[in-house]
Amino acid sequence: MNRKKSRELAMKLLFQMTINKQDFDDTIEALGESSSLKDIDMDYLKRVVNGIENNKNILDERIQKYLKNWKLNRISKIDITILRICCYEFLYEEDIPKNVSINEAVELGKIYGEDKSASFINGVLGNMIKDINKE
Repeated sequence: MNRKKSRELAMKLLFQMTINKQDFDDTIEALGESSSLKDIDMDYLKRVVNGIENNKNILDERIQKYLKNWKLNRISKIDITILRICCYEFLYEEDIPKNVSINEAVELGKIYGEDKSASFINGVLGNMIKDINKE
């Protein structure tokens, strides 16, 4: 199982859910049993996607706290999806090192985001991790 691929698929599913206004069950059901899922950690995928949907308000409040001169609704859908995944991992996935979460988020930003997405994501998460480490 590949956590990196699983995280990337989680991002795609969450983005799809946002754009298509789908719920968790419909999105997971539509995934089916594709052969492209052979390296995916389905437990992680389901836990993260469902966890983000169930805790979206908590995650968004936490993210908003670290946005300087920005509002959540002004951030691209892909960037906010990436931030939610990393924030969720910070708060609820104790077995994932925080620096790994940040690095993976930045890489997703480079691949799927706009030109400045990676540095924006890194800045938000860098400030967030400083406070989380103090807690």
